[in-house]
Amino acid sequence: MRIMSEVILNKRETRPWGFYTVIAQGKGFSVKIIRVNPGQKLSLQSHNHRSEHWVVISGTAKVILEGKEHILAPDQSIDIPVKAKHSLQNPFEEDIEIIEVQRGSILDEEDIIRYEDIYGRI
Repeated sequence: MRIMSEVILNKRETRPWGFYTVIAQGKGFSVKIIRVNPGQKLSLQSHNHRSEHWVVISGTAKVILEGKEHILAPDQSIDIPVKAKHSLQNPFEEDIEIIEVQRGSILDEEDIIRYEDIYGRI
């Protein structure tokens, strides 16, 4: 049985596109709830050290994964492999919320390589 080495509840980080809340974290994993405001999107990015699994909780999510568009409704999910270029977008009128499970050796914001960003963070 694996025991979490650390648990963080309600650590909220505001971003230009919305916010995320870290709800659990331990060795090799992190779990977040991500909310993306209507008309906003995360940068087109990749990660060298982690994979991600996204589950849509509410709203409709537009996901760009390796140049292919995916429209996901609540209860649908998608896997983001290590080093895959991806973006989470909300071109719709309702907030979207997803649960993101990160797995890997480095799980911090330093492991983001941005390719496109409407907020000037490249």
